[in-house]
Amino acid sequence: GEDVIASERAAALCNACDLSGKSLFVLPHTDHLVGYIIRLENAFYEHAQTYYYTEIRRVKSHKEFLNKTTHQLLFVRHQFKIAFFSELKQDTQNALKNYRTAYNLVHELRAHETNMLEIKTMAGFINYKICRLCFQHNTPLDAIAQFRKHIDLCKKKIGSAELAFEHAAWMTKQFQAFGDLFDEAIKLGLTAIQTQNPGFYYQQAAYYAQERKQLASVLCNHDSSVIYPNPDPLETQTGVLDFYGQRPWRQGILSFDLSDPEKEKMGILSLQLKEKNVLHSELIITLLSNAVAQFKKYKCPRMKSHLMVQMGEEYYYATDYAKALKLLDYVMCEYRSEGWWTLLTSILTTALKCSYLMAQLKDYITYSLELLGRASTLKEDQKSRIEKNLIKVLMNESPDPEPDCDTAAVKASQKLWADRISLAGSNVFTIELQDFIPFVQCKAKFLAPSFHVDVPVQFDVYLRADCPHPIRFSKLCINFNNQDYNQYCVVEEAYQKSDILEQSSQGTMCLVPGKTRKFTFKFVAKTEDVGKKIEITSVDLILGSESGQCVILNWRGGGGDAASSQEALQAARSFRRRPKLPDNEVHWDSLAIQASTMIISRVPNISVQLRHEPPALTNEMYCLIVIVQSHEDTVAKDVKLTAGLKPGQDANLTQKTQVTLLGTDACDESFPALLPDIPVGDLQPGEKLEKPIYIRCGTVGARMFLVYVSYLINTVVEGKEILCKCHRDETVTIETVFPFDVAVKFVSTKLEHLDRVFADIPFLLMTDILSASPWPLTIVTSQLQLSASMTPVDQLESYVENVVLQTGESASECFCLRCPPVTNASGVATGCYIISWKRSSPVESVPVVSTVITLPHVIVESIPLHVNADLPSFGRVRESLPVRYHLQNKTNLVQDVEVSVEPSDAFMFSGLKQIRLRILPGTQQEMLYNFYPLMAGYQQLPSLHVNLLRFPNFTNQLLRQFIPTHIFVKPQGRQADDNSIAAA
Repeated sequence: GEDVIASERAAALCNACDLSGKSLFVLPHTDHLVGYIIRLENAFYEHAQTYYYTEIRRVKSHKEFLNKTTHQLLFVRHQFKIAFFSELKQDTQNALKNYRTAYNLVHELRAHETNMLEIKTMAGFINYKICRLCFQHNTPLDAIAQFRKHIDLCKKKIGSAELAFEHAAWMTKQFQAFGDLFDEAIKLGLTAIQTQNPGFYYQQAAYYAQERKQLASVLCNHDSSVIYPNPDPLETQTGVLDFYGQRPWRQGILSFDLSDPEKEKMGILSLQLKEKNVLHSELIITLLSNAVAQFKKYKCPRMKSHLMVQMGEEYYYATDYAKALKLLDYVMCEYRSEGWWTLLTSILTTALKCSYLMAQLKDYITYSLELLGRASTLKEDQKSRIEKNLIKVLMNESPDPEPDCDTAAVKASQKLWADRISLAGSNVFTIELQDFIPFVQCKAKFLAPSFHVDVPVQFDVYLRADCPHPIRFSKLCINFNNQDYNQYCVVEEAYQKSDILEQSSQGTMCLVPGKTRKFTFKFVAKTEDVGKKIEITSVDLILGSESGQCVILNWRGGGGDAASSQEALQAARSFRRRPKLPDNEVHWDSLAIQASTMIISRVPNISVQLRHEPPALTNEMYCLIVIVQSHEDTVAKDVKLTAGLKPGQDANLTQKTQVTLLGTDACDESFPALLPDIPVGDLQPGEKLEKPIYIRCGTVGARMFLVYVSYLINTVVEGKEILCKCHRDETVTIETVFPFDVAVKFVSTKLEHLDRVFADIPFLLMTDILSASPWPLTIVTSQLQLSASMTPVDQLESYVENVVLQTGESASECFCLRCPPVTNASGVATGCYIISWKRSSPVESVPVVSTVITLPHVIVESIPLHVNADLPSFGRVRESLPVRYHLQNKTNLVQDVEVSVEPSDAFMFSGLKQIRLRILPGTQQEMLYNFYPLMAGYQQLPSLHVNLLRFPNFTNQLLRQFIPTHIFVKPQGRQADDNSIAAA
C-alpha cells in the first residue's frame, strides 16, 4: 500500500525545486530509520566520489600544459593536489603513489638560502602524509625508511646561518611528528619492540630542541638596548602567509637575489628577538617526558634513567629546582646500585647546586656527605671546598656559592640562607645512610655469634672516614632491639665549635682520613634474654653540636651503605694479597658486619648419666636410671628433671609409649609419654642423685628418649650477681624388641598335624614359647582361656611355671581339647593364651607383664563313625597282645558297618576276620582281637578296614587318623632269676 497523498506531495516538491525523483530522500520516523540514513550516506558518497574524480581530472588537464624548465614549483603543487584529492576520495594507494612523486619533485627543486625554508616546509608536509598512509597500510618499515630518507635529505639544509635555530626547530618538529604517528599506530594495534619504539624519536626531537636552545643562546644574545623593528617585518596585510615557508617580508619573490638587504636584516632580527622569548626548557622537558613514558612502557630502564637525568638538568636550567631534585633523587638510586660512580658524581653535583639555590639544609648536608665519600670522583680541592662548606653549615654559617651557578639565583639563595640560619637556631637532622654512600663508613661486629649469660657481651664498632681532612664527631650511640642495653654503648666527647676540623687526631672521636678507628663495648646480658637474639638495630654517629646544626648519621643494623654489599662481594672474589698492617690496625675489606648474637644459658657444671639394659622388651616396665652429679662450687637450687619420649617423633610412638616414676605396677595408656619438671630438690656441691624412670613401650622399633635436668645457681659477672638457669640434656635411643615368639599347632592324639578337627573327638593344642630376648626371661605362669565352643578333656594346668628361658631356648605346653558339634563350618574360635613373664632380675619388685596371644580359629567337621583302639604300649615276640577296638556311631541313624581285618606278616591273630554289624545311634560296639607277634622291631599291625554303607565317603585313610597302624615289638628275653639280675 503506497501512500498516494505522500507520492503526490513528493512529485509536487520535485517539480517546484526542479529536481529528479531520485534526488529526493525521505527520512520517516519508523524503526527502519537506520536503513534510510545508510541509503542517504551512500548517495552523498557517490556524489563526493564524482566530485573528487572530476577535480583530479581538472588538475591533471592543467598539468599537461606545464613545462619542467619554467614550472617546477607548479609540478609539486599539482602533484600534491592530485594526491590530496585521492586521499579524500579514500583511494589511499593512489594518494600514496602521488605523494611519493610530489616528494621526489620537491627535492628536484633548486635549493638556495632564500627558498630553503619553503622547500623544507613542503617536504615536511608531504613526508608526514606519506608516513601516515604507510602506517595506515600496516607497512611500518616503509614509514621508517621514508622518514630516515627524509631526514638524510634535509638535515644538511640549514639555510641562513643567522637563523640556524630555525632548522633545529624544524628537525625537532619532524621527529616529534613521526613519534606521534608511530604512537598513534601502536594504539591502533601495531606492535613495537625495545629497539624500535616512539621513544627514540621523541628523544631525538629533544636532542634537536636542546641544540635549538644552544643556537638561540648564541645567535639571539642581543643587548637589552636592541629593540624590536617597527614596522614589524613579520606582519602581512591579511595576517597570514600566501604560501607556506616563505618569508613575510618577501612573499611571492622567486629570485635568489635579495632586493632589499636592509629589510632582510630587520626580518632576521625580528625572528631572533622572538626566538629569545621562547621557553626552550619547557619544550625539551615535554619531549623528554614523552620519551621516558615510551621507554618505561617498553622496559628500557637505562634509557629511562638517562633521559630523566636530562629532564632534571632542564628543570635546573629552568630554575625549577624542586622538580629537578625530585627527578635526580629518583635516578641516583639506580646509578648507585649499578656502580656508575662518574655519572653519580655528576648528578650529585647538580643536586647540590639545586639544594644550595633553594637553601635546603638537609638536602645540602646529605649531598655534601656523599660527594665527600669514596664513590665521588671529584678532585681533592673540590672535596675540600665542599667539606669546608659543610662545616660552615654545621656552625650556623652560610656556605660559599657553588661554582657555575646563575648570578641572580646565587644572590637570591644567599638571602634565603641568611634568613634560614637566623631563624633556624639549633636543628637536628637524621640522615639514614643505607641508601647513600657517605664519607664515613661503619661496621659493627659482635665478637662471637653467641654469648653465655654469665659472660659479658662484647662487640666492636669500626669507623672510617674518606673525606680530605680529619673531622671530629661529638657522639656515637648504639641502639639494640632491647633498649635497656643502649645506655651501656655510648661514646661522647665535648669540643669547641672551631675544633671540628682540627688537624690533631688525639681526640677519641676524631676520624683521620684513610684510618680505621675501633670502639669496643661490653655489657652484661639480662637473664630473661636467654634464648633470645640481641640485635643492633642502628648505629648513630652525631656530627655537629646541639648549639648549632646537629646531624645524626644513622646506619640501620650493624652498618653498611648502598655500596657495601657490592664491595664485600668484590673483596671476597679478589685474590690480591693484602699488605701487612701494624697490630693495632685492620684491613677494612676483611671486616664483616655481625649485627646480632644469641644469649645462651650458662654452661652447666653437672653431669648426667643414663644406666639401663637395652634393648627394651615390648610392654615391660623398662628401667632407665638417671644419675645426676653436681660439680658446681655452690648449691644447685630448684633442680628439676624432665624425662620421656623426645617430642617431634611419630604420633603413633607417643600413643604407644608411657613413662612413670613407679615401677611396681604396670601402667596403662592413660600415662603420659613425657614427664615434665619433676622436682628433685637442691644438690650440694659434689652430691650425686639417682632417679629411676620406668618406660613402657607398646610397639617394637627405635625410640629417642630425652632426659633434661635444669637448676638455678647464683654467679657473679663483672661485679654483678645474677641468678642463672642452667640445664643439661641427654638423649638416648632405645630399641624395643619382642620378648619371645609363640608357635601354636593342633595335632591328633597320635601327634600328627591337623588342618581340621572332628566334633567330639579329642585333639591336642601344642604351644612353643621361643625366647627372643638377649636377657634371661622368667615365665611366671601361663593360662589357657578357652572360648565357649571349646572344652578341655582334662584339668588345664600350666607346665611352664617359673621356667627361666635363656636366649634361643623354648618352653612347650600341650593341652587336650574337645570341640562339640557346631553349625558354623567356616571356623571356630579357640580362645587365647596368656603368658605372664618378667626379666630375670634379683630385684623382686619387677612387675609381671601379661602377654595375650589370640589362638587361631579351627575348622570343625562332623564324622559318622569314630574308632579308637585300646592296646598296650609295646608287645613281646611270641606273647599274646590283646587289642580292643571301639566303634562309636556319631549320627542319629542306625549304621550298617562292614569290618574286616587284613593280616600282617609280623603277626598272627585270632578274632573275627570279617563281620557285618549294625550300630544303633549314639552307641558303640567293641571288637576284641589277640595279636601274636612273630618278629621284633617296629612292626605294622594287621589293618582294620571299616566300610559304612550309608556313608560311602568314609575312607580307611580317615580311619588311620584315629587308630594306630604300628607297634614296637620287643624280642623274647632269656629267663633269668632275680638273683642273677641283682648280681649283674
